[in-house]
Amino acid sequence: MTDIKFEIKETVGVLSESTKGWKKELNFMSWNDKEAKYDIRDWSPEYDKMGKGITLSKDELIQLLEILNSMDL
Repeated sequence: MTDIKFEIKETVGVLSESTKGWKKELNFMSWNDKEAKYDIRDWSPEYDKMGKGITLSKDELIQLLEILNSMDL
């Protein structure tokens, strides 16, 4: 299996934390030495395991923000 390289350049914020210490975070990060993008996923306390997530470009993040701001919560 191919190793996946990642580098968290900035933790933008923590969305939630489980009782086992896993955190759902919004990070600005690079995958496999590519251009950094915004990423939302769960991380183990030591950042050695991760859950499934979603990666967004800056334009996609802006579009998501506009959608969220238009919602009647």
